Amino acid sequence: MTTSLILGQVALGYSPLIDKQHIIGGTRLTIVPLRQDLSLAPEDLCQVLHEVWPEGSKTGLLNVLHEGLLSELQGMPLPQGLMLEWPAFMAGEEKLAEAIESYRAKMHGLMLKGRSTTPLAPEMRAAFKQAVLDLDDVQNMAMPDVKLATQGLPLLVAKVRDAEGVKKAFEMGAQGVIGWPTSGPFEAPESSAKPAIQADLQVIVELMSRVDQGEDISRLEETLKRDPSLAFKLLRYLNSAAFGLPVEVSSFRHAIMLLGYPRLKRWLALLLTTASKDHAMRPIMYGALRRGLLMEELAKSMNDTELRDEMFICGLFSLLDHMLKQPFARLLPSIPVPDRVREALIDHRGPFAPYLDLVRAIEDESVFDFRSAAERLMLSAEEINRAVVNALAKAVQLE
Repeated sequence: MTTSLILGQVALGYSPLIDKQHIIGGTRLTIVPLRQDLSLAPEDLCQVLHEVWPEGSKTGLLNVLHEGLLSELQGMPLPQGLMLEWPAFMAGEEKLAEAIESYRAKMHGLMLKGRSTTPLAPEMRAAFKQAVLDLDDVQNMAMPDVKLATQGLPLLVAKVRDAEGVKKAFEMGAQGVIGWPTSGPFEAPESSAKPAIQADLQVIVELMSRVDQGEDISRLEETLKRDPSLAFKLLRYLNSAAFGLPVEVSSFRHAIMLLGYPRLKRWLALLLTTASKDHAMRPIMYGALRRGLLMEELAKSMNDTELRDEMFICGLFSLLDHMLKQPFARLLPSIPVPDRVREALIDHRGPFAPYLDLVRAIEDESVFDFRSAAERLMLSAEEINRAVVNALAKAVQLE
């Protein structure tokens, strides 16, 4: 990990690129300067981008809300395959031609961002692979106007905040969605029956309960044997670079001996939020994993290991209501969670609640909420952005 001056000058935001099959095609990273008059170093941003997208990771989308920095990136050694969003109002400028050649030479793609009101010359239009429009803009346009605004390019719809928005975007012909299928807590009608936890997740819930009760290893192994694929996934997680164990874990018993019960609970929590076989849950699992890792990174300055593990679980479980289609008040009594996590998720209070507010601000790319949450937690922009970069990099290692 290296230091970068730019991390103290911007607010970072991230969101997934989702296709019609709910497959995650990559991560969009948004760079918002905390002050527009700042001079931002492109080499610093390039260094950060290589941390977020290490070699071999999925394609990334880069949304830079600073004209000067965006223009200066063309000479930088950016991660392979990175797609850059180019504002439509800059598309007719002469410097675009130079940028096009630079990006083409380095195998990077350009995406036309925002409404385009003037038809581009054919050679300019050919430089772009897709067009990006915000959901609010698309909803207020007739289809012929959408085609004009996108120059006839395949459409990606951004700033989507809930499942209904995802559905609308695809109904309007979007090739992909940039955003989140969740907004606020899951709410079910009071009269609805309490749905059962999915069968493929029930073993994990039972295992978490047995670990919480301190049952012996043999009983835990018996439970895990009911789902061999789950045992395999747990060992794969534990042996990943992100976990950083000094030796390879060869069995569940070995894992318990190395970890102990308290640390094992956090990885069972990770399994619970990433083990669903429902394809529609992929964006939620994507978000839950990054929330957990980000909360853990934000807690790194805390000396209490137990507190850091609880922060990890709090972030992971903060979307569990959407995944299991139950409000937290109904859901959490059946799943063992620490009191501070329960307090944050059900009552939105306690020491973890402000961190969740910060994570949501980062997901929403809201500078105002970013500043407000940072001041409440007395964290600097550099501390927060370093946590974001580390969390995104670790997520790639775990997936």
